[in-house]
Amino acid sequence: MQKISYRRHRFPPHIIQQAIWLYARFSLSYRDIEDLLAERGLDISYETVRRWFLKFGPAMARNLRKFRPTPSDYWHLDEMVIVIRGKKYWLWRAVDNEGEVLDFLMQPRRNAKAAIKLMRKILKKQTCTPTRIVTDKLRSYHVAFRTMGLSAEHIDSKGAN
Repeated sequence: MQKISYRRHRFPPHIIQQAIWLYARFSLSYRDIEDLLAERGLDISYETVRRWFLKFGPAMARNLRKFRPTPSDYWHLDEMVIVIRGKKYWLWRAVDNEGEVLDFLMQPRRNAKAAIKLMRKILKKQTCTPTRIVTDKLRSYHVAFRTMGLSAEHIDSKGAN
């Protein structure tokens, strides 16, 4: 865990952390955060909140990722169609059996190349390899697993995913 230094800052660390949390957690603007802090008697400009977020936000995100639970080795892969501005895209996603989202990928096509890209992205990001992968009956998954040489058990029954 990286130690974050708040030295030479006028406000205490818990106020800085609260402002960053408000911005990252809710879809608020810097000016909204300024107003929320003003209601609590703190005179902090929106520019200060922006600088705090740019300075401390990435380090806080890295620290939070380290405490994230490790995913299980049973993965569920699926895809769904999304229409954006009248054009179809496929959202490929991988979830472990506890509901933790491993990764996702947006592609204009639903083919083996996209399935291979998703699997490479997931395996590169995750530290462990799966022992069981549950998919729907899309044949692209079979091609991707064969191409990558995965030894995980592949379940592709209709109701399993």
